[in-house]
Amino acid sequence: PGSGEMFPGQRCVILVALGLSGVSGGPPREPPRLPALPLIGSLLSLRSPLPPHRLFQDLQRKYGPTFSLMLGPHRVLVVNHHRHAREVLLKKGRAFAGRPRTVTTDVLTRDGKDIAFGDYSATWRFHRKIVHGALSMFGEGSASIEKIICAEASALCGVLSQSSCLDLSPELTRAVTNVVCWLCFSCSYSRGDPEFEAMLRYSQGIVDTVAKDGLVDIFPWLQVFPNADLRRLRQCVSVRDRLLQDKYLQHQVQDYSDHVQRDLLDALLRAKRSAENHNTAECVDLSEDHLLMTVGDIFGAGVETTTTVLKWAVTYLVHHPQVQRRIQDELDRRIGGDRAPRLSDRGSLPYLEATIREVLRIRPVAPLFIPHVALTDTSIGDFTVRKGTRVVINLWSLHHDEEEWTDPERFDPGRFLNSDGSGVTVPSPSYLPFGAGVRVCLGEALAKMELFLFLSWILQRFHLSVPPGHPLPSLEGKFGVVLQPARYQVNATPRAGWDHASPPHGQ
Repeated sequence: PGSGEMFPGQRCVILVALGLSGVSGGPPREPPRLPALPLIGSLLSLRSPLPPHRLFQDLQRKYGPTFSLMLGPHRVLVVNHHRHAREVLLKKGRAFAGRPRTVTTDVLTRDGKDIAFGDYSATWRFHRKIVHGALSMFGEGSASIEKIICAEASALCGVLSQSSCLDLSPELTRAVTNVVCWLCFSCSYSRGDPEFEAMLRYSQGIVDTVAKDGLVDIFPWLQVFPNADLRRLRQCVSVRDRLLQDKYLQHQVQDYSDHVQRDLLDALLRAKRSAENHNTAECVDLSEDHLLMTVGDIFGAGVETTTTVLKWAVTYLVHHPQVQRRIQDELDRRIGGDRAPRLSDRGSLPYLEATIREVLRIRPVAPLFIPHVALTDTSIGDFTVRKGTRVVINLWSLHHDEEEWTDPERFDPGRFLNSDGSGVTVPSPSYLPFGAGVRVCLGEALAKMELFLFLSWILQRFHLSVPPGHPLPSLEGKFGVVLQPARYQVNATPRAGWDHASPPHGQ
């Protein structure tokens, strides 16, 4: 959610990224590099049936945890270890705060006028500041956003109670999309609403096309040739922008004399108008496009990423019924059946919190962070990094490092519990699901609230399993804009003692 690291870049931009790293302590030197040919660079070395995050993980066995490659004219570093990842994100966050300009991201963001893909500048810093301020009003501790999420969780449980066997994917997408709609526009959509269905279609179109292996981002001159994916992307973005423009115009004509900020767009407009009174250069540069692309970011990142994490959580709970039962035992002990879970219960449900953390670790929604760009000549460890170099952090490698995680492919929420199981912890510095530093995900707080409330509401009321005779869903995932699990049918069996005709007391 939000517009930070959790919003995935295009696969081609991702493939464009490999860098190298070494051991600290020596004089600066060039990192090891994949073989490169004139014009095409290292493209031939990247041919593999493996998805990019797994390929990069394998390549470090030969080239080390940080290595470089050339993708066309672009020099790229890939970082596979937390020590160098934290140097890029935290210690030298501003030096690596840039973003590459690509054809597809320019189409998606009106030439980089959003937060996720916008290049680092005074205007970007000001833009991020007002977005952060606006989001903080709806962040953790906000009764309004908790009420919105709980209303959607209740509606989702209502759907589950009416159909014992269904594909949860579209239902989770609708629920999370409605949370974002409420947050941004103070409205929600019912099933079948034409505007809502159009929103789902354009979102899926953007996901499908941005994830393609297009060469146009490596060689921009290729856009002069017919390109079906680029054409579809432009069509989907056009639909999205018309919807955003309509909402923007509706908010502009609202009466602000009551000083009530109903939603995020209200807050952004008010912040922009307030800043304009100071007439700063950064504010002058902050256009209507910036605000519209901010909302586009929140939809693009917030819906797809949070929905995908929820789908992975359900997938792993189906695979591990003992984990599901332990969460339900915890819910029964700490909350019971007289009321629905609340955000204030998070501290009382450490095993559920640990399970969410383990899902984020074992199947990071964006295995590769959006590429960073070095804004100056600098270094990573003992390796020199030239200005303009693209740097990709392989979160998959960080979260599956055998030196940091015991049996990293094993699903074990217990690794995130303290010694007596009474609280959650982070056992390794190699855990960075939301990024860190200058480009940290702005939607982290919202995502954590949604994950906790949706899962606690569902598991309090239902036991999840696959229908009899159906195989367990695959755990491989499909690499694209996000790492998506395969779609499958789920049995949602009401737990004993739950009457779904009426909500629990205190809901």
